[in-house]
Amino acid sequence: MKFKVILEPQPEGGYVAYVPALPGCVSQGETEEEALENIKEAIELYLEVLEERRRRNTVGNFFTSSSP
Repeated sequence: MKFKVILEPQPEGGYVAYVPALPGCVSQGETEEEALENIKEAIELYLEVLEERRRRNTVGNFFTSSSP
């Protein structure tokens, strides 16, 4: 999966990277390369959390649904 990453240089130095399609998925680094490596890891973790929440919700719905 590919995501658009915005990389912004910071006035105090370093870079902030974020993914507009994944709200709250933000990272930073001292160099462009470091910021990009960090945001890749942040994306992976973000997607892991989404998948875990999806699984829990699916399991929860299975046990709480009632038959007619």
